[in-house]
Amino acid sequence: MATKQFLLPDLGEGLPDATVVEWYVKVGDTIKLDDNLVSMETAKAVVDVPSPVSGKVLKVGGGAGDVIVTGTLLAEFEIDPSMPQRAEGQDTGHHHGPPKGAGAHVGGGDKVVASDEGGVISEGGTADAPNAEKAEARQDSGTVVGAMQSSDAVRSEAAVAVGGVKALPAVRALARKLGVDIARVRATGPDGVVTNADVKNAAADPSLLQAAGAGAAGNRRDLPPSGASAPTPPAVGSAQRSTVSMAGKPMRTQPPGVQATGQPEQLKGVRRNMARVMADAHAKVVPTTLSDDADIHAWAPGNDITGRLVRAIVAAAKAVPALNAWFDGDNLTRTLHPHVDIGIAVDTDDGLFVPALRNADMLDARGVREAVNRLRTQVEDRSIPMSELSGYTISLSNFGMFAGRYATPVIVPPCVAIIAAGKGRHQMTPVMGGFESHRVIPLSVTFDHRVCTGGEAARFLKAMLDDLGKAH
Repeated sequence: MATKQFLLPDLGEGLPDATVVEWYVKVGDTIKLDDNLVSMETAKAVVDVPSPVSGKVLKVGGGAGDVIVTGTLLAEFEIDPSMPQRAEGQDTGHHHGPPKGAGAHVGGGDKVVASDEGGVISEGGTADAPNAEKAEARQDSGTVVGAMQSSDAVRSEAAVAVGGVKALPAVRALARKLGVDIARVRATGPDGVVTNADVKNAAADPSLLQAAGAGAAGNRRDLPPSGASAPTPPAVGSAQRSTVSMAGKPMRTQPPGVQATGQPEQLKGVRRNMARVMADAHAKVVPTTLSDDADIHAWAPGNDITGRLVRAIVAAAKAVPALNAWFDGDNLTRTLHPHVDIGIAVDTDDGLFVPALRNADMLDARGVREAVNRLRTQVEDRSIPMSELSGYTISLSNFGMFAGRYATPVIVPPCVAIIAAGKGRHQMTPVMGGFESHRVIPLSVTFDHRVCTGGEAARFLKAMLDDLGKAH
């Protein structure tokens, strides 16, 4: 009996692990080559991982919610020679990236008899045509957030039918987070696909859910992961918390008794990556912050604060290019950018996302607002492409929409600066002949003092203040 151990591939994030969202099979099932095996959540996306072989599933590396380390066992198969298999040596695109020397070991010895790159361990413990040494190793592209590159890993975003329900992996993940039984959601997408809007509408109005177990087309039952029960839709009653926010959007929070258990909770997905990135940034950057207030008394009605902040950053980046740059601390090289791509910090229940507002220096006020709205929607739906979450040249944190005046936000390499905008307020301002109440926006410019001087940062801040002081 030939078996195959399939290790978790590098899903193109440069991250060391991923979380199981849903298995499309269970132990004992037979799966065909390239059929979707499992849905995995990384820090930025929910993706399907296809099966590398045709055969019987002997073992899975973890259940829904478990964290699987890249390069460790994801699943084990009994290969069925009567079913289609990938030709030996054929490039599958599954570059798993296990630790150096990783492979399957026999007994207690140190001899590696097969790796996850095509080798198969026979029942007798010998390797059948291992091709690990012949497989082309993928070059490490680095894992610097802000300039993250995507690998050649497997990624599938087609709507997959599981238990008769067609939906993208991200839509299934959204349904779980909102507590919606996706099998009862009315599908409005093409060819009966359940969309993000369908799930949100069902969460906001449970009366839209179809009766469980209905046999008509569209009334489908989803299969829960092995060993797990199907999600139960939240009960509706006067004593229950509202599932709709003041803005009419589905609430993603749960009652305190669900989350505040007093027990340790393993960080997953976005929050897990945030913890790593922040710790790495803290260890590498030498941050310094300058703060001041932008007087916006002259603004005409209808000014978009985010739009004006973006315009001010663009103006300052043109005046002082040193802060619109990347820095390689290992090689002590600096890259000044002729364009301005602004990373807009977006706070979510899952953690912090920083999508890139591309070519901000080419957009007018309307274009900025449309682009920001699009990015926020894609972040909320978890449909944002990975390419949009990296490569920005400078960052903006508009935390003032919640509270706070000044801040020292974290600079994520290779960027060298981040702008923080606090909550607007009125203050008494001296004018000729007396005092006036002017509205101001607190600004903080945090810069990496390894590469930027205090004078450059001060001139950058002054350029922002001047632009924000204009009426239009």
